Amino acid sequence: MKCVLLIVLLSVALCMAAPADNVQIVKLESQVLADGYNYAYETSDGSKQEQQATLKKLGPEEDALQVTGSYTYVGDDGQTYTVTYTANENGFQPQGAHIPHV
Repeated sequence: MKCVLLIVLLSVALCMAAPADNVQIVKLESQVLADGYNYAYETSDGSKQEQQATLKKLGPEEDALQVTGSYTYVGDDGQTYTVTYTANENGFQPQGAHIPHV
């Protein structure tokens, strides 16, 4: 659950860091389920984010959320960047063409 909170906080921080010059939400979908959730949004400046989570059984008394998603934004250089990610018991694992591979 801590991982999900971190992802949500990072998502909010990313949105708040973007300039707010008349940016409007053009798409917003969300669904909360008994065993997870999903949401997606798109703004008029070309930013997008989507995320899905499902409850994963780690042990007899231990559950965790398996989260996957992506976000896209237009950088200050005019290029569009996309990051896909997974977050689970192994941590946050982002992937993108502009992210160095270790």
